[in-house]
Amino acid sequence: MTLVIGGVDVVLAPTIRPGDKAACQSVPFNPSVHELHQGFRKCDNKAAFPVDTIFEQDVAVPMRDGATLYCDIFRPKGRSNIPAILVWSPYGKGGNGPHGLHMIEGSFGVPEERLSGYEKFEGLDPADWVDKDYAVVNFDLRGCWSSEGTIPWLGTQDGRDGYDAVEYVAQLDWCNGRVALAGNSWLAMSQWFIAAEQPPHLAALAPWEGASDFYRDTLCRGGTPYPYQKMWKVLESSMVGHGQVEAITAMLTQYPLYNEYWEDKRAKLERVHTPAYVLASYSTSLHTSGSIGGYNRLGSTDKWLRIHPKQEWSDLYSAESTADLRRFFDYYTKGIQNNWRETARVRVSLLPFNKEPVENIPFPSYPVPQTQYTKLFLTQSGTLSQRPSSSSSRLSYQSDIVPTKPDHNPEELLFRYTFERPTWLIGYSKAVLYVSAEVAQDLDVFVQLRKMDRSGTILQHMNVPVEGLVPPKAHPDEVPNSCFLKYLGPTGVLRATHAGTKVPSTQDAWPEYRHDWKNAAVEAGQVCRLEVPIWPGGIAFEAGEALVLKVAGHYMSMMEFEFLNHQTDIENKGRHTVHLGAEHDSHLVVPLVEPF
Repeated sequence: MTLVIGGVDVVLAPTIRPGDKAACQSVPFNPSVHELHQGFRKCDNKAAFPVDTIFEQDVAVPMRDGATLYCDIFRPKGRSNIPAILVWSPYGKGGNGPHGLHMIEGSFGVPEERLSGYEKFEGLDPADWVDKDYAVVNFDLRGCWSSEGTIPWLGTQDGRDGYDAVEYVAQLDWCNGRVALAGNSWLAMSQWFIAAEQPPHLAALAPWEGASDFYRDTLCRGGTPYPYQKMWKVLESSMVGHGQVEAITAMLTQYPLYNEYWEDKRAKLERVHTPAYVLASYSTSLHTSGSIGGYNRLGSTDKWLRIHPKQEWSDLYSAESTADLRRFFDYYTKGIQNNWRETARVRVSLLPFNKEPVENIPFPSYPVPQTQYTKLFLTQSGTLSQRPSSSSSRLSYQSDIVPTKPDHNPEELLFRYTFERPTWLIGYSKAVLYVSAEVAQDLDVFVQLRKMDRSGTILQHMNVPVEGLVPPKAHPDEVPNSCFLKYLGPTGVLRATHAGTKVPSTQDAWPEYRHDWKNAAVEAGQVCRLEVPIWPGGIAFEAGEALVLKVAGHYMSMMEFEFLNHQTDIENKGRHTVHLGAEHDSHLVVPLVEPF
């Protein structure tokens, strides 16, 4: 079978067949209707359904090209004229796939008894919504499980299928004709594409943490595929279905530059006019930039952004977040006048790292209007200074040293700026660096912002407090070294040979590159001026605490799983030199805000 997207033949990979016990739970394919009585539990350690619920299993839904997709519907018994929440992903509509909160020790701080077991991975739990007069519709997208076709990796095909699904559900006899989209990560990314197709009965969307430009946001960030392709390879190899899946990592190997195939993986957010509640956090290594950038690019006039301080799933399933989302959906799918529109358009959380986060600071927009972009110059002594140096100097690091463990490598340059008064860092930063190498190469530069306390200790933030893990831990050192659980600070990366044409933007502090052509390799001794974009951050500093800029030849944060942390495929070679002072005024631009 051949699949063509954007004029490009797509490489396909095999899927895991449903019923493979090594990878997933087999669920009999049995179109049927069940009644889950009030108090019903899937098993003793799962949450009960609060009302009598109709569970329609394996409902067949036709797509415009003749393919059939399947969904499960949960709705309160005896209720009609209610809205539907559509949950769309490849992860198994019955909570039966290989993905779940069990994937990491501690269950991300979500107790097993908190959920009913009928939720899609990263989706809303039907037991939370049926007693509030909502239906939850869990779809297996094209090619997944028993749904027909080839699994698309987001893109136009996925958006059109989602359009057809929205319009089908809106016509069901119990539905009031208003359909919402919800979910986290993949379930958020897919919402951008569905909403861009403008289904008439789509009333609201809630993309909670999802990249919106798959190539630039995550797979080939800064022009380098390293190290994110590791995570995507794991996900790609765990898709379940009877056919094949787009082999996204093989496509990056075949087409490393941005082309029409990758353009298909960029959501056309200017076409989205549906009311939207967008969520973001700092903890994800995959979605922070895409979530915030997606919010800003939406064509919707009714849109809200909340940046929370937790791990994404611990926030998704918190009672506070569920109640907040319900207010948004109540307003747009039921017409309930609950003052939702008075909610601040942007709510930002800040991480002090050494105390409890500051949550839900209201702003009218992002980047926040109070931002003072401050230029800090790198110095030979390892400080960051507000005054440039008139004399030249240089510092170097070995770029191809493999880190022995996360958050430790002697071949990293550190530069420190100590605050004299309380200060917030909110938004996009960039590092402007003059760099050379001793041998010709593409030259990848990685940067990271960290917080240092008054004693000189570089800090980390627990996305899930140790006492909130399942079971609780006594100390952060007992917690797996995973970016799901530990956040070190915002990062940035740029490959010098990709530092060509920029994407037009009004945000000078956030340089974006087209990545559609490649410069010649950096020659030995050639000094390159690189503007390295750094992901959005939110850090609170007290007087005497310091901001630290780290520069290295390798990724400096933790991966999603500990077994991915060991880096063996560094593409840099030899020593890299950062040039400082005079005509080579390497500097950091940071968005600082005076606390209020």
